[in-house]
Amino acid sequence: MPIGKSRDPIEVTALIFAADQLLLWEHEVMKIEVQGETLRVSEVEDLSANTANAFRNQVRRAFEAGQKNIEIDLAQTRFLDSCGLGALIALHKSVSGRAGRFRLLNPQPPVQQLLDLTRMHRIFEIVKA
Repeated sequence: MPIGKSRDPIEVTALIFAADQLLLWEHEVMKIEVQGETLRVSEVEDLSANTANAFRNQVRRAFEAGQKNIEIDLAQTRFLDSCGLGALIALHKSVSGRAGRFRLLNPQPPVQQLLDLTRMHRIFEIVKA
């Protein structure tokens, strides 16, 4: 894909299984764009136990060899839990391995509060509009 071109939104589907039973099929859509060396993710509504693994895997798949940085726009993210934090930490590690920058953009107040309480604001670069 040429640098600077936008990708179509990638559909993320998370399946949660317990005791061999399908408990939940969460359907989430996010937008992933390439801007030079940066992969920019937006329109993420929920980063929780239901969606975190699928989110992390989709972003990792989209994080191509020529890219160094990831920006996650949290402006539409209404909920973040420990599993979501784990996904963000895993992506941060992927970026660190390429000597890149991992930035969280525009977190909503409840998300920012969790980042502050867990002291993740010391690890992540957080940019507010």
